[in-house]
This record gives sequence, C-alpha cells and structure tokens, in this order.
Amino acid sequence: MKLSVVIATRDRAGFLADALDSLARQRGVDAFEVVVADNGSSDETASVVAARVDGFGGALRRVLVPEPNRGVARNCGVEATSGEVVVFVDDDVIVPEGFLAAHAHEHRSSAPVTVSGPILNVRSRDERPQPTLANSSRAFFCTCNASVSRAAFDAVGGFDPRFNLYGWEDTDLGIRLRKSGLRRIFAWEAFLYHIKPPVYETLEAALQKTAEKARMAARLVAKDSSARTRLATGAYAANLARAALVVPRWSLPLYERLARAERAPKPLRAFARAQVLDGTYVGELRSALRDAT
Repeated sequence: MKLSVVIATRDRAGFLADALDSLARQRGVDAFEVVVADNGSSDETASVVAARVDGFGGALRRVLVPEPNRGVARNCGVEATSGEVVVFVDDDVIVPEGFLAAHAHEHRSSAPVTVSGPILNVRSRDERPQPTLANSSRAFFCTCNASVSRAAFDAVGGFDPRFNLYGWEDTDLGIRLRKSGLRRIFAWEAFLYHIKPPVYETLEAALQKTAEKARMAARLVAKDSSARTRLATGAYAANLARAALVVPRWSLPLYERLARAERAPKPLRAFARAQVLDGTYVGELRSALRDAT
C-alpha cells in the first residue's frame, strides 16, 4: 500500500522544514510520497522543499497553488498524488517514526475508513509527551492528522472551495465521507506533535481566526443544518442566548483591554482572552447566520 502525504502551507518555511525532516525518518512503511501544496508562499518554502528532495528518494514534490484557499490547495495536492491512501498533516507538526505505519495499518481493514490520531499541542519542537486520554477526539476528520483512501476522497468531491477562510472545511469533508458510509478509526499509535509557540498565538491572530471560523461555521450550517452540525458549530439558540447574556457585545472591548494588560495576573488575562474570543465568535456567527437567511 502506497501512502501520499499532503501538506498545505503558506509562508511557514521554518515549521515546514521540521515537519518534512520528521517525515523523512519514517519506519515500518514500505512506500510513501509527500506533496507540499504551496498556497502562494513568499518565504523560503520552495528552497526548503528542494533541499530535501534527495532525502525522500525523489518522492517529495512541491505544487504551487497561488489562490489563498487551503481547501483548494489540498485538492491540488491530492491531484498530484499517486498513492492509494492520502494522509493529511499540517505544516507545523512533527511526527514520530511510526506515524505513517500506524495509519497504513488501519487502512488494511476490509471496510473503507477514515483514520485519525491524537494531536498533542506543544509549545516547542523539543517537547515530547506521550498521548493520554486528554488527547482523544471525536472529530470525524481533522486535517491536522487524518487519512482516507484516494478513491473515497474523490467519490465525495474533495474539499469544498467555498470554505475560503479559516475553519470547518475539513469538518464539511468529514460529514460527506461519513454520509457516504465510511466509518472512523481513532488510532492511538498515529499521534503527532502540533507545535504552538506562544509567540505566534497572539490575541490579534486568534481574533482573526475566530472571526473567520464563525463565518465559515455559518456556511457549514447552510450546507448541513443537522443538530449534530449545529451543536459542533455553536449555531443553536441556547448557545446564542448564553453568549448574549454572558459576553454581550458591549463587554468585548473591556475584556480585550484586560487580556492585553501585562500587569494583570496571568489567570485573569487568560480568562479575559477566553471571554473576548467566545464573544467574538458568537457575535460573528450570529451575524453570518442572519446574512445567510
């Protein structure tokens, strides 16, 4: 069985280098290739890939996708693959040596499946904890760590390019894969480390992602308005009412100032940050749902 790893990336050459280096150290898997879907990078991404081609025996290539859309980038990456199974990982991960072998093992079952594994968020590339029950997930398909047969991916049409902002494009794909009859396997041995340095987790970045994720949540609900989807996205009456009461719009500037106050106690700043992100998400979601009607 040949595996094809697809990584969508944009201007994250340093992270990508670590991800590729860890993939080059895989053991216990007969054949695999890596396709980097470069979503319009302007940094050293091209040279990072070129410098590592020999380390993969030539089974590493870069596909340039100028349109800033991760779903489109991943679709183009899949189109460039030749394996039976496609494994999706993010560009800011480090995978243990048995990662691909664990995914391959699960796909040898007779029934078509999607496979996911624990995602361990760590602050630096040097942290190497072992997965625990806290790292379990019920997400059907999360492209930070997920795999599916190429045939099943093609059968449901791949990623929907209408999810052109941050968030939910993989959930949408997972919904269609589940409806097509695939079951999900959570493989504990298929774990990876998701590198999240605090310097990159700024409030500005989080607010932008939160607003975009809320808009894409409304787009997902427009496609699939099931109770399961509404619960996952927070697009249900009780949650909208809760947020209006607990974090009304007028309170968001106050919480944001507190979250930025360096002299405030860390737990208080963390609480304020959570509140402003919660209020921003639900406010944007409510607005996007209203615009969609």
